[in-house]
Amino acid sequence: MDKLTRVVRWIDYRLPFFSFIDHELREYPTPKNLNYWWNFGSLAGITLVVMIVSGIFLAMHYEPNTKSAFDSVEYIMRNVNYGWLMRYLHANGATMFFIVVYIHMFRGLYYGSYKAPRELLWMLGVIILLLMMATAFMGYVLPWGQMSYWGATVITNLFSVFPFGESIVQWLWGGFSVDNPTLNRFFALHYLFPFLIVGVIVLHLVALHQHGSNNPLGIERKEPRDSIPFHPYYTVKDLFGLGIFGFVWAYFVFFNPNFFGEPDNYIPANPLVTPPHIVPEWYFLPFYAILRSIPNKLFGVIAMFGAVFILFFIPWLDTSKVRSATFRPIYKWVFWGFVVDCFILGCVGAHSPDYIYTNLGGLSNQTLGQLTTFLYFLFFLLVLPILGIYEKIKSLPKSLSEPVLQHKSHDKLKSLFILFFLGNVSPVYGTDSLPLPRESWSFQGPFGTYDRTALQHGFQIYQQVCAACHGLKHVRFRDLAALGYNAEEIKAIAAEYKVDVIDDEGQTVQKPALAIDVLSGPYKNEQAARAANNGALPPDLSLITKARVGGPDYIYALLTGYETTPPKEVQIAEGMHYNPYFPGGQIAMTPPLSEGIVTYGDGSQPSLNQMAKDVVTFLAWAAEPELEERKKVGYNVLIYFIVFTILLYFLMKKIWTKVK
Repeated sequence: MDKLTRVVRWIDYRLPFFSFIDHELREYPTPKNLNYWWNFGSLAGITLVVMIVSGIFLAMHYEPNTKSAFDSVEYIMRNVNYGWLMRYLHANGATMFFIVVYIHMFRGLYYGSYKAPRELLWMLGVIILLLMMATAFMGYVLPWGQMSYWGATVITNLFSVFPFGESIVQWLWGGFSVDNPTLNRFFALHYLFPFLIVGVIVLHLVALHQHGSNNPLGIERKEPRDSIPFHPYYTVKDLFGLGIFGFVWAYFVFFNPNFFGEPDNYIPANPLVTPPHIVPEWYFLPFYAILRSIPNKLFGVIAMFGAVFILFFIPWLDTSKVRSATFRPIYKWVFWGFVVDCFILGCVGAHSPDYIYTNLGGLSNQTLGQLTTFLYFLFFLLVLPILGIYEKIKSLPKSLSEPVLQHKSHDKLKSLFILFFLGNVSPVYGTDSLPLPRESWSFQGPFGTYDRTALQHGFQIYQQVCAACHGLKHVRFRDLAALGYNAEEIKAIAAEYKVDVIDDEGQTVQKPALAIDVLSGPYKNEQAARAANNGALPPDLSLITKARVGGPDYIYALLTGYETTPPKEVQIAEGMHYNPYFPGGQIAMTPPLSEGIVTYGDGSQPSLNQMAKDVVTFLAWAAEPELEERKKVGYNVLIYFIVFTILLYFLMKKIWTKVK
């Protein structure tokens, strides 16, 4: 121990790193009445570290090329050790990052943390938000799915409204359309920007430590007993908050990883097919709603950017001399009205512009968007300046200590309740499709697993029925071991397929497939597939249950929903079939399943519904082969966070009993 101390002193004398950490983190005087809303700043920092580390591992295997980007992401998910964990941790981490930062900023609005002398602290926070938005947008493009491609096309085209806009757009694209140069530069910038965020966060912390943290009462510390050292009091409190936050994050990573994602992004990018409803990630929806609510494109873009840049001017727009909403009775209600307005804007952004709210008297989505956009800017440009002049405020306390001792326990309980409530709020997405029949699946739910018998039956149906038109290019024969097949059985199954290989003379010849080969489709290329199917392209089925809204329920409904006689108002084109669950009701694929089409290896002859359930179970496995391992790891992680949080709670209670 003495040798270690001498080494630390030797280093610290030449580079005062340890002295800096001791002064800025351990001895840093902090108001003694900070509640749990102040946890979100540290949570944002921890989330950023996780995002950077997971992003570095993902970048090691990602290929920033339009021809291979989508497949490289699936390669990470299926063939890299715990690649699925890195991918889901990173994708859901973006959501968690924005959640904690938005709450962090709303807390600053409520308690007036932007007021003098902390104006630069607030403005640096807004710069961090802008960098986060740019980073998240470019990261969303990298999987190169349908929503990635078209989201990049739509958002970058917005710059065309400005002077020299066309040149700016072409510079962003690196050409005349969103293509390989766009993906390459977005990948490079997505990798770079998090380190820029770290740099601004350092400045943010320097500005914070210059004048110290604000507090729920909004008054400055006036005597020594008003503050306590940051360590151990707030380190243990932040760790307790980390336990709760980690539990929520882990739930989405291990048990509902695609909750915040768009199914269309599991479809490879296709410049020739536009998704019916292009939407950004949920954290951009309020700003997207503002953009669409204004008919004029130029004014819409200005309003969208203005909705963010107006945050820079809040310290001067708010004319009140009182910081905390605790002593501003009118502002308190106006603030919560503003929060509700932001949530409504998010819902508006998730729906198409022509969506009608029947429960609101037939109000159109665009009209609601215009109303909430008006209220958004009204809050900053009119309410804040006027309210600060005319609002009657409550008398401020003289010291931090007395109110803290009287209300500390009550404030903790109230903050915990609100934290729990916000943790269970999820974005609302609209749908205009026919309601799907809900089926019971063995793999659904936190404890769901794949039925091995259903998997083998489903694979048999795929081989005898689906494989005539569809491939599974992300599934290898060796993966079938998870279905219960042994090595010899897998070898025999693979030998039934032919793959193209190059012989010693450079000629393309066909040979029996090996266990390492993929279950490719029956057609050599897209043109051959379209020619054999009247111009329609049979999709690859590797990700079909993740690439469709409704997932397994949709595929099951599609397989069993064919009707021989369509409604009178529906006109079916020649060569098409009526299926009410398919968009538009007309589908080129003939009914794939019928009674007696398959006899299972065990001798049973299943019904049409049973065949549909079995093949959907197999396709669900093909889309998420890691599901069972993911849930198994998830149980251990959740148990760890539960134990960690309970222990931290009692440790926190013990440490905080010393505060008087």
